[in-house]
Order: sequence, then structure tokens, then C-alpha cells
Amino acid sequence: MESLQYTFGPWPKSLLDSKKPPVLVGVVGSGNLEILVEWADLTGKIQIYVETSVRGFASTWVAVLSDFAELNQFGNTVMTINDGGATPAVVSLRLAQAASEWSKSG
Repeated sequence: MESLQYTFGPWPKSLLDSKKPPVLVGVVGSGNLEILVEWADLTGKIQIYVETSVRGFASTWVAVLSDFAELNQFGNTVMTINDGGATPAVVSLRLAQAASEWSKSG
């Protein structure tokens, strides 16, 4: 297992609604992952935690997650990713699913 942590932002259009319910997408399993998205007071930043079963891919994770963070600019948000060895394409798919659900929740 490898634990990674990234912080991006801040962005001026940060999410201010602390009553927004958490969102969970995906499933932990071989070749897949789950993402939990929650509100937190992070002064406009997004904090992303990754627990992965595959070691040595931190540079790939930061590339995919920094693109996601810049595109969506979800401030005051914590994402927890539990990875079961998903490919970058599957990671991107789950991130898009999480972004869609997070944008319309609450």
C-alpha cells in the first residue's frame, strides 16, 4: 500500500456550503477505485488523499489529479481515493463521475 496526499488551489469560487452532503462513487476492487468527496473548510483549497495498492506511481497520480483540480476548481473540498490498481483512464472516469455528482449534490 502507498498513501499519497496532494493539495491544490486556492480558487476564488470556493464552495461555501458546509451542509453539502458527502458523495461516494465507484467501488474498491481489482482495477477499480472509489472516491469519497466531502466539504471541509480549507480556505479555498482541495485536499486529495490517495490510498493505492500499487506503489511507485506518485508522478502519474499528481499529473492526473492536478489536471482534475485545475479543471474543476473545487475549493473547500476533501477527496479520499481508495484505489485497487485502476489505470489512469479508469481514474479519470471516476474523477469525472465524482465531479458530476459533487456539482449537483446539495
